[in-house]
Amino acid sequence: MSNISFSLEELAIVADGEIVGDKQLQITGFAPLEAAGVGDISFLVKGSQVEKLDNFTGSAVIVPMAVEESSVPVIRVDDPYLASAKIHSLLIEKPFIATGVHAQACVGEGTTVPQLISVAPFVSIGAGVTLGERITIEAGVVIGDGVEVGDDTLLKANVTIAEGCKIGKRVILFSGAVIGSDGYGYATDKQGFHTKRPQVGIVQIDDDVEIGANSCVDRAAYGITHIKSGSKIDNLVQIAHNVIVGENSLIVSQVGISGSTTLGRNVVLGGQVGVTGHITLEDGVMVAAQSGIHNNQKAGSRVGGSPALPMKQYVRAAIQYGKLPGMGRDIRTLKKQMAELTAVTEEQSGSTK
Repeated sequence: MSNISFSLEELAIVADGEIVGDKQLQITGFAPLEAAGVGDISFLVKGSQVEKLDNFTGSAVIVPMAVEESSVPVIRVDDPYLASAKIHSLLIEKPFIATGVHAQACVGEGTTVPQLISVAPFVSIGAGVTLGERITIEAGVVIGDGVEVGDDTLLKANVTIAEGCKIGKRVILFSGAVIGSDGYGYATDKQGFHTKRPQVGIVQIDDDVEIGANSCVDRAAYGITHIKSGSKIDNLVQIAHNVIVGENSLIVSQVGISGSTTLGRNVVLGGQVGVTGHITLEDGVMVAAQSGIHNNQKAGSRVGGSPALPMKQYVRAAIQYGKLPGMGRDIRTLKKQMAELTAVTEEQSGSTK
């Protein structure tokens, strides 16, 4: 049982909801409908499924506004999915505990370590690094010279941040993420030999960004590769040099974005999307999984396929694609019938001469 407890009234304020039931009911945990026990709150997304509450064994439920009556205390909200995320996060929130710098961590010259910090064993922090307050750095993290890391940031195990990069406040970098590796750039001579183009820029990650495990954000050739505030990047994503990712964008796993591409605000890229270089995806563009984007996309576009098509056209094309085997059989049948009809016609034509 959790030591943290909130009244239903306090949770309703967080969720911007209305209470039906005991406002002072104490909530200590969050659980799915079918597994909730005493002290737990859960959520119901669809009002049409309110009968599920008849066998509910928890203490309270977050429900849509359409639910007016219930056999258990509820918080009525516009968006149960969003409200449940806020409440669940609050219930599992842990206070920051400053453990200081572990004896087996290495800190370079000119780096000032604040008192409110937690640095695990086998961490390497370079020279001239600027560290904010309440940063947690887990085991095996490597931070290069001249890096800046903002307040309340969490660096999970084995993250690498290369020299000169800037990390904002409340950023989460998950295990194995690499920030600031060289961009992929080569010049090729007539004999086919490749000469590396210097990559001398940095990566800048703004506040409230999350980057998933084993994702890579390459440093710019010149200037910055920029991940703007509020963007959430999944595991196994590749972002190339000089890419700009706009505010609050969502990039799902195994996406690859080529160099010098710009994403606007609230762009959504589904899993395994590939984006070519030097193009712009304007605000609110949404791309279906496994699509290939080869040209600029206007604000609010919904596209899918490779090469990408407007979503309605893509769906129609996908439906027809599934019918191709049957269409092939029909074409072979028609060709056979046409050949037979032609033979009969030629035979009849010859007998009349």
